[in-house]
Amino acid sequence: MNSIVDMVGVSKSFRRIPVLQDVNLSVRQGDCLAITGPNGSGKSVLFKLMCRFVVPDTGHISIDPAYLSPKGTFPVGFGVIIDRPGYIASRTGMDNLRELAAIRRVIGDDEIADAMERVGLDPETSQPVGKYSLGMKQKLALAQAFMEHQPVLLLDEPFNGLDESSVALVRELLQGFLDEGRTIVFTSHNPEDVAILSTRRCVIDNYHLVEK
Repeated sequence: MNSIVDMVGVSKSFRRIPVLQDVNLSVRQGDCLAITGPNGSGKSVLFKLMCRFVVPDTGHISIDPAYLSPKGTFPVGFGVIIDRPGYIASRTGMDNLRELAAIRRVIGDDEIADAMERVGLDPETSQPVGKYSLGMKQKLALAQAFMEHQPVLLLDEPFNGLDESSVALVRELLQGFLDEGRTIVFTSHNPEDVAILSTRRCVIDNYHLVEK
């Protein structure tokens, strides 16, 4: 199976405080990899390293060139939720996603509306994002992560703030993506999410990533 991301001996510290040490990980095509660990254990930093938003102190990270931008800098084939995306509070969800879609110009309003509907949001509502509930903002973040048909999804706490029916909806959506052959790496504090979705499981323990 093809490897999309390879991390070899990766370590990262901030202000000399270690966050991750000697991480070795291979994300393969079709994986649904769950990353668990307590708050502050480095899960978000791991995702930022995978996306090249953060540079490791030591070690090497390689990304399959098929998923990189033409200049080979950042992965354009990745749909990402990390630290919750920032939105224009006075604009609607549809308007916010239009702004994001305008960066690459690979989708139009139909695809944006479809992504919103698939997570249970109304693309025609005039409600500004500033008045969205936590769950609605989470759904909007999910929609932006997959609306451009990204083959790899890196989702930090995708179920955060969702009620029971929305959790079931998102689980079904992610399972559908896996059935299509997409690759998912996600974090969750809920063992049920991990048990239902994941094909592989890793835990961050004392700065190290251990596959279970």
